[in-house]
Amino acid sequence: MIEERNDEIEIDLRELFFVLLGKIWIIILATALGLGVAAGYTTAFMDPVYSSTSLLYVMTKSTSITSLTDLQVGSSLTQDYQVFITSRPVVEKVIEDLELDMDYEQFVGTVVVNNPVNTRFINITVSNHDPYMAKTIVDKLTDVSAERMGTIMETEEPNVADYGNVPEHPTSPSLTKNALIGAVLGFVLSVGVILVLYLMNDAIHTTEDVERYLGINTLGLIPLQEGTSKKATRGHDKDMMKANKARKKENKQKKKQAKKKA
Repeated sequence: MIEERNDEIEIDLRELFFVLLGKIWIIILATALGLGVAAGYTTAFMDPVYSSTSLLYVMTKSTSITSLTDLQVGSSLTQDYQVFITSRPVVEKVIEDLELDMDYEQFVGTVVVNNPVNTRFINITVSNHDPYMAKTIVDKLTDVSAERMGTIMETEEPNVADYGNVPEHPTSPSLTKNALIGAVLGFVLSVGVILVLYLMNDAIHTTEDVERYLGINTLGLIPLQEGTSKKATRGHDKDMMKANKARKKENKQKKKQAKKKA
């Protein structure tokens, strides 16, 4: 029984493979269309975003690292500074000085602050649709953060290791990535539609279909006459199928009536 089931699954998969192979031009066209649509939409409707990054170095009150305690204090300060950089007083000061048309939440959404592992450096990255504005904002945010950290937190003011640069290339959106996603979606959708239409199609085309769906053994095949198209015979085939089903139903009813009389 297991071998028979495995054979059936194998045959079905082979059928599906040949169905897809027969529609390969549709799959290729849908894949190319998905790629083109995604690339075109990315180019025409998605504004490029540029990112600029500055670098802060956290110092303790001592000018040099003399013990493990200094390292631990520096690490703790680094974590505190990460939170402080996007605090409301700092952000609102930057917005006010640069006269930016955005609120606190919008501004914070454009800022990413991170601390590389096992270091006391802090990276501040600002994203904007204008590359020059991205640099301007990150530089101002760096200066305001460093100045207020030393005053409010009563610690050594962090050193600015590097200001932001004017980015030459956008960080997002990625044309290549979006185009590949569009191509994959086109491929998957086309394959899915072809398989669904094939599995839902119960029309009879071969002698194997007759045996599979009607349970009737075929004795032979009648070839089409010259000049007769397959379309012209489809109506006749449907009538024959209906007649066969009606005959089966009638035979079942006769058997039931015969059993009742007996």
